[in-house]
Amino acid sequence: MTLPNLILIPTTLAAAMIAGLFYAYSCSVNPGLSKLPDADYIRAMQYINIAIVNPVFLASFLGTMLLLPFNTYLVSQEGLSDRFWLLCGATLLYWTGSFGITIFGNIPLNDALSSFDLSSASTDLISQQRAKFEQPWNRFHRIRTLASVASLLLVILAGVIRR
Repeated sequence: MTLPNLILIPTTLAAAMIAGLFYAYSCSVNPGLSKLPDADYIRAMQYINIAIVNPVFLASFLGTMLLLPFNTYLVSQEGLSDRFWLLCGATLLYWTGSFGITIFGNIPLNDALSSFDLSSASTDLISQQRAKFEQPWNRFHRIRTLASVASLLLVILAGVIRR
């Protein structure tokens, strides 16, 4: 087994874990949260945003960001094959659509929500805060979910293509 093929295994696993996390969140967590009253929604998101910053998530989220370009580089040493272009596309999709959207879209919204004090806010202010957060956050989440799944598809194709 060549080094690029060997490195493709953890690359695929890390990309699959992130795509799966975002997909599962879209299918279960977001629909469940949408049913909550405003204050409960904000409190739940505040707790989720704290819980997600953990070593397992960070290893797969940042690991994918590092493994994809490393794998792309290794494959490029064999020539600019179809495999190279698939991994190049997967890297660009992940860096911009998954990582970039999370860093520049979701996290700033999370940070703003974390500083919101539910205990001293009126019902109207809580409702306004949810409205400012929920729709934009879900839009960014849909983008990063699609980008992660598309990136994973390209990684899988790179693993099965012959050249």
